[in-house]
Amino acid sequence: MSSTPLAVLFPGQGSQEAGMGRELAEAHKEAMDLWKQAERISGIDLRGIYGDGDELAMADTRNLQPALTAVDLGYWSYVASKLSPVMAAGHSLGEYSALAAASVLSVDSVLELTSLRGRLMAEADPSGQGAMGAILKLDLDTVEQVVADCREATNKELLVANYNSPAQYVISGHKEAVEAAAPMVKEKKGRLVPLPVSGAFHSPLMAEAAKELATVIAKLDWRKPAFPVVCNVTGQAETDADTIKDLMSRQMTSSVQWITTMNTMWQSSIRTFVEVGPKVVLTRLAGANLKDVTDDYTTQSINSLEAADELNG
Repeated sequence: MSSTPLAVLFPGQGSQEAGMGRELAEAHKEAMDLWKQAERISGIDLRGIYGDGDELAMADTRNLQPALTAVDLGYWSYVASKLSPVMAAGHSLGEYSALAAASVLSVDSVLELTSLRGRLMAEADPSGQGAMGAILKLDLDTVEQVVADCREATNKELLVANYNSPAQYVISGHKEAVEAAAPMVKEKKGRLVPLPVSGAFHSPLMAEAAKELATVIAKLDWRKPAFPVVCNVTGQAETDADTIKDLMSRQMTSSVQWITTMNTMWQSSIRTFVEVGPKVVLTRLAGANLKDVTDDYTTQSINSLEAADELNG
């Protein structure tokens, strides 16, 4: 790996895929044990779901959250000894893997939290009132104007839930407000892509679920991180266990500040970004966030056994 300061990134929902982590689990006992641990805690046949590749079952947040966490941490367990990160971050669900990587929480605690989080988020909107949509090709001012106009027109909850890159934002709120945004976005030469999720994540519609999760968060043993974790809620690098605990109790109803997260890491002299988990979602977002700043950085994706073995040499 490069000798420049390195950050490790963990992807979240949207990075799931059929067969994810399977080859690694078959080759690496610790990765297989993580799958089994996630299944025991969640009570779900996760390997069956992600082995069969049923799209609806794979996207169900009850299944996805413990499964993707097991995969992210499986890859991490395989390559951790070859990496020396000075910072970590994870996108939404991926932030929990970042906490385990930085030893803020135990792996057991992270799997318990993500399993509970998945169930609570799935149950938070039984009547299907919430929705999310990705807005592409519009700048932040335009997106925020669309959100304000939709809130006023529908008198419903809507906000920017994910600040992913200067050309990609995710809105979240009542389905009526998200649907009202589509023609406005089109008129402004942008594109709105509905997301296949079961509720309005990272919005006040998750308040009851967040409250229940926070009671569990408060009881866990939070430790000083081995290296700073850049938190979603603020986009700032945190080193205090109590501060991180407080931010994580707010994460489910707060926006994901990924643009600020990438800027924080860049300003902290991070020049190498290693994404640990399926697909290359965060690798692409690194490019989208840094392309107008510099080309003096490198990315690497540890998203397969082959990629992990190349790193392990």
